[in-house]
Amino acid sequence: MSETVARVQPASFEPAEQQVDEGIGSVELSVVLPCLNEAETVATCVQKAMSFFLLHRVSGEVIVADNGSTDGSQALAAAAGARVVSVLQRGYGSALMGGILAARGQYVIMGDADDSYDLADLGPFLDRLRVGAELVMGNRFRGGISRGAMPALHRYLGNPVLSFVGRLFFRSKIGDFHCGLRGFNRDSVLQLGLQATGMEFASEIVVKATLAGQRIEEVPTTLSPDGRSRPPHLRSWRDGWRHLRFLLLFSPRWLFFYPGLVMLCVGLIVGAAIIPGPLAVGGVRLDVDTLAAASALMTIGLQAILFAIFTSVYASNEGFLPPSHAVSRLRRIWTLERGLAVGAVLGLAGIAGGVASLIFWYGFTFGRLPYDTVLRLVLPSTTALVMSSQIIFGTFFLSILDVRRSHRGLGAGAAEEKEEILASMRASQGRGNAESRQTVGSQAGVYQTDVPDAHARRGGHPTVEYPPGSVRDSRRGRHRSR
Repeated sequence: MSETVARVQPASFEPAEQQVDEGIGSVELSVVLPCLNEAETVATCVQKAMSFFLLHRVSGEVIVADNGSTDGSQALAAAAGARVVSVLQRGYGSALMGGILAARGQYVIMGDADDSYDLADLGPFLDRLRVGAELVMGNRFRGGISRGAMPALHRYLGNPVLSFVGRLFFRSKIGDFHCGLRGFNRDSVLQLGLQATGMEFASEIVVKATLAGQRIEEVPTTLSPDGRSRPPHLRSWRDGWRHLRFLLLFSPRWLFFYPGLVMLCVGLIVGAAIIPGPLAVGGVRLDVDTLAAASALMTIGLQAILFAIFTSVYASNEGFLPPSHAVSRLRRIWTLERGLAVGAVLGLAGIAGGVASLIFWYGFTFGRLPYDTVLRLVLPSTTALVMSSQIIFGTFFLSILDVRRSHRGLGAGAAEEKEEILASMRASQGRGNAESRQTVGSQAGVYQTDVPDAHARRGGHPTVEYPPGSVRDSRRGRHRSR
């Protein structure tokens, strides 16, 4: 048995896919609470959610996604009526992904297990979900933040700034990107390919739902001081940076294109103004030194714009960002041949400028030159050569990104297809032998929700380890020793 399976506690988890198959249609709402050493408050949170189910006659369940608690949180949650799911990989996002995968409900509301949100008042979230909203965000700033519930750094700097950046980058209308209480349609959120394992998971849901065009609504919610006696898991600067980093990485326009465009335009304008001669601005005289800075701005700006295009194309090819209509139009116009032609013209201009500078130097019998005069010719020429190289190589690279391996090329897919057929035959044979011996399920293993690293993750969701030798195991090509 593999190490992952061997570490499972049998009483803590049932197969996630089996839960979904048995539960869909009978459970309307799943409340998912990530938990790491929340013994002081987890039972209270579970009881509040249960009281909401009873009071409003909702068919629901509470799932506590435990992330390795050592204070007995699991037993307390189970005693209060929750179903405890053990998630091996540490992290806020990892725990939530494990809990969402295990949920049986059509809708999921995620909250915190520290009793800072009122889980007995989930009606506004469920009402919006029932009428078609795919993601319902809580807004603490509209609902009310009790004194002492949120540090001043988070209330007046962190949350407002990061929420503003999210609205600016992704044209979202959400006022509170990082509210821990939110609800969503389970099927809709599983289509987003969520992957973040840390606190930035909160931003990832909003960003990807916005990019996917899902229906997002917002309701006021309250935030109260948590009931813990220990410090929170949140680390202000570290987790704030992780949120900002995520927002930047998923917005090539703001990370690369807009800064690059500004630098390129400033460099062109300043350079064009200085090439004819020194430029006086007030009491400041701008000369060839400024021209050198303008050349650097143009070079860096063009490279940043190319990075924006490369990132957009790669991200859309891989499926974690939707295709950009602007980039698609550009690619229809900017073909490989046209890119090479533009690069060649710019390169020839740079070479011509280099030849002119040599002739100018020859006029001084290759002696000392007036640098302020010759640099007005040399700097634009070298800049043109550098930008020519960037355009030519960048156009080739963009064309390489368009070369995508076909699913069934000549010879390439034959071996894969043969392997699939053989695996299917082995699976069918295994089922027949098991039925004849009436030993179906005799090799039952222990199931465990596990969120592996980025290289092993499929589609960004937690995976389920199946028993060795099972049909699903053989179909996935996971061959283990029995």
